[in-house]
Amino acid sequence: MLRSKGPQGRHIARAAGLALVALAATSAHGAEAPAPAARHTVTFDRHSLIIDGKPTYLWSGSFHYWRLPSPDLWKDVLQKMKSAGFNAVEIYFDWGYHSPKRGVYDFTGIRDVDHLLDIAREVGIYVIARPGPYINAETDAGGFPGWLTTTGGTPRSTAPDYTAAYTDWMTEIDRILARHQVTDGRGTVLLCQVENEFYNDSDDGKKYMQALEDKARADGITVPLTGNHNTNFITGVGATEMPGYDSYPADFDCTRPERWNGIYDFASERQALTKTPLFFPEYQGGAFDVWGGPGYEACRKLTGPDFERVFYEATMASGSTMQNFYMTYGGINWGWLSSPGVYTSYDYGAAITASRQLTPKYDQQKLLGYMTRAVAPLARTDAVGSAVPDNRRLRVTARRNPEDGTRFYILRHAEAQDTTDDATHLKITLGKEGDTTIPQAPGTAIHINGRDSKVLLANYHFGGQNLAYSTSELMTQVRVGERDVAVLYGRHGEDGETVLRYAAKPDVRVIEGDVATHWDAASHTLRLNYRHDGLARVAITQNGTPLLLLLADNAAAVTFWQLDTKNGPVLVRGPYLARTGEQTTDQLTLSGDTDRAGDIEVFAPSAVRTVAWNGAPLATRATASASLLGHVDGPAPVTLPVLHDWHVADGAPELATAFDDHAWQSTDRTSTPNPYWNHTLPILDSDSYGFHHGNVWYRGHFKATGNETAIRLSASLGVHLGNHGIFTAWLNGHFLGNNPSGAQQFPIDPSWLKKDGDNVVAVLVDNHGHLQEEHTGTFREPRGLTAATLVGSQAPIRWKVQGNLGGEDLPDPMRGPFNAGGLYGERNGWHLPAFKDTRWATTTLPHATDKPGVDWYRTHFTLDLPAGQDVPIALRIHDAAPHHYRAIIFINGWQIGRYISDVGPQTDFELPAGLLNPHGDNTIAIAAWSTAQDGGLGEVSLVVQGNYRSALRAEPKGAP
Repeated sequence: MLRSKGPQGRHIARAAGLALVALAATSAHGAEAPAPAARHTVTFDRHSLIIDGKPTYLWSGSFHYWRLPSPDLWKDVLQKMKSAGFNAVEIYFDWGYHSPKRGVYDFTGIRDVDHLLDIAREVGIYVIARPGPYINAETDAGGFPGWLTTTGGTPRSTAPDYTAAYTDWMTEIDRILARHQVTDGRGTVLLCQVENEFYNDSDDGKKYMQALEDKARADGITVPLTGNHNTNFITGVGATEMPGYDSYPADFDCTRPERWNGIYDFASERQALTKTPLFFPEYQGGAFDVWGGPGYEACRKLTGPDFERVFYEATMASGSTMQNFYMTYGGINWGWLSSPGVYTSYDYGAAITASRQLTPKYDQQKLLGYMTRAVAPLARTDAVGSAVPDNRRLRVTARRNPEDGTRFYILRHAEAQDTTDDATHLKITLGKEGDTTIPQAPGTAIHINGRDSKVLLANYHFGGQNLAYSTSELMTQVRVGERDVAVLYGRHGEDGETVLRYAAKPDVRVIEGDVATHWDAASHTLRLNYRHDGLARVAITQNGTPLLLLLADNAAAVTFWQLDTKNGPVLVRGPYLARTGEQTTDQLTLSGDTDRAGDIEVFAPSAVRTVAWNGAPLATRATASASLLGHVDGPAPVTLPVLHDWHVADGAPELATAFDDHAWQSTDRTSTPNPYWNHTLPILDSDSYGFHHGNVWYRGHFKATGNETAIRLSASLGVHLGNHGIFTAWLNGHFLGNNPSGAQQFPIDPSWLKKDGDNVVAVLVDNHGHLQEEHTGTFREPRGLTAATLVGSQAPIRWKVQGNLGGEDLPDPMRGPFNAGGLYGERNGWHLPAFKDTRWATTTLPHATDKPGVDWYRTHFTLDLPAGQDVPIALRIHDAAPHHYRAIIFINGWQIGRYISDVGPQTDFELPAGLLNPHGDNTIAIAAWSTAQDGGLGEVSLVVQGNYRSALRAEPKGAP
């Protein structure tokens, strides 16, 4: 890789590169973007981020590439975000994901962040980079690598050992980020966050922050440095240039999705920031769920479209112009990525599901995202006074752009928890006309029905139009060819009133819908009154630019898509998703997805005569709205194979006394730099022997005296946030029992002992991951056994330990350090597709067993999915009644799920496109660990999560 260095010092405005709009236009069709041709600047003031001198409202969402192990799908997610109006994506870079061993860094394949940032450039979306070193994110050790547990020095401090470690990481990741910066002309990295949620403002904490900033500058990072440390590091040593706030107002208890907390007003924080915008690097976009939780649909309900309207518009009312939502796409904790507490899915109840499907939350984010992009004055506003609503159950906050006078009225219930349907009139200020009460039409009102909020515009100029006010919300406005097109929307059945100013009476033509028009010659205003019901269309022509008004209810509004081309924007109505658009003089080439057959309507310049959809010509006809109307096909139906026949084999030979463990590592270490080992010697911590992820086996040998009556075993399992780690133990092949709490004394039947012979205690430990680090080093808490004592005997136990094959030296670097643990089948490749299982016994599922231990199940199936379709598929495990077992699921060698029958809640496990072979053979391998006498494996099936005719192409990734 090329190394690059840059000047040290505080950022002012060094820039060279492609503006985002140029990137989007030149690469909308997937072509290579041209070399940079102009220099650009990134600065900011108290109102907003300023790009090339233009105040910019930042509307961003979080996405974790490492939770989606299929690079082709990275583009899918980023395109969906861009199509929803997001102009930025916030990305954590996970140190531990890239570094299995000290000094070893992997940025290839599913870890190729160079490629990821190229995709962002192609899609035309800014990147807020968050390289840590610590990231939290409910991931193992908060993103610290496993090998860091065996080093000394307090983490997140100036300790020399920790400094040497993170300096190497920053050197590696910064050299990639630096060559993708907006300011350096080769990409879209717009901001770079320093550390993450770091609240230690001691002298050492400040020095640590300053050292990180100095290192970033020395590595050539020239974009503004940001933080999400709330009130810390705003001034003085270690201060970031652009501080930010994290806010999760709904908390994380998804068991009560109807419960709402109050709204915190950040107006005072906004007032205190005299040089920087009010920035939310993390504002709640969903919630994580825990083992045994209610599932992510409950989290999606907790933070649903009503939450988004009320709380996201409340931050606008506070004056924020920089919002990032955590998460917009969560993904999956494939392998052993998760920290203790959270399970395989990291769906997060986000706007885009873990299976990459769009939700009503996505629709709501699109409505707001388009507005933030379309209404440029929103990027610079000051709080102004406003008359209270005549209905005191409601409250209004007013803001005004100081340059052009555009006003924003944010209306909601005074109490966020209020669920009543309330109507009101508002007194607003209309420039020379002074105060006006709206709506004006008799018998009409503005409604706030339950948990709702509205952003109403007044004194707003767009294109060639002058909007006095509207009680409908603006979704978007664009200049399409020689006319302006605006989409206004409101809740179904509610009143709408829109007033425009004209020098003389315009020609008004109601094309569709029930719209009353009234011209007031004295005030030179045209008033339109209507009810939001489907889609109404009004054409208005005067001497200036003609206007097409599209008056929609919410359901109709979300069917619109805005695509930017190098020849200007176009609007598309109808399909499930519109991804990209490319316009030549007379042809428009579109790409996107459909979930059913239906109409597609295109609002394009009059010169456009032909339209192509996903590479095929589209037959269209002109409409009364001067649009082009065509028809697109939906997907062909998909039937998945039934998983009838399985091969099964015993997967725990380690239980047998005669098992050969001579090659295992002896636990003979008596010292460690890890201050969290405060147990007896020798050290049993699996991390100390290079086994950082997955299940670990211990075999202890002792010479029995015959007086042993019990054995007491203690283990560190990572108990946190409802974690369900466990260990099970056997003596000379006899099951002793299990324990989920960390310590247990097991009685010994004297007949099990071999007096004066070699006795073997076998213990299988489920490591649920390392704790997230806060400030004290808790990620170093030991994993595995911590102590073992015989009762009735002083006989020493000599332990050996075995985790994943190779430990830190990976035999399968492509799948990486988190993919496989220490089960016998994992160490011997039973999870891999090429393994020969023909000599195994056969069985059908469900399959019950009364024998605690590990069994492996394998089956093969063939897919032949229709070409040109995106079909998210999941593997489902169903137990008619809970049993005591936990399963590890592999598809074609990739570990994509962990299931606990008696805990839940997850039963469906996404099989990402790219890991599946859509036109050929696939292998499922499942290791089922029965932790008691009622184990086995439940019914296993494949399920279709969605079916879309799509422009997406995801090729299977070859792997060893």
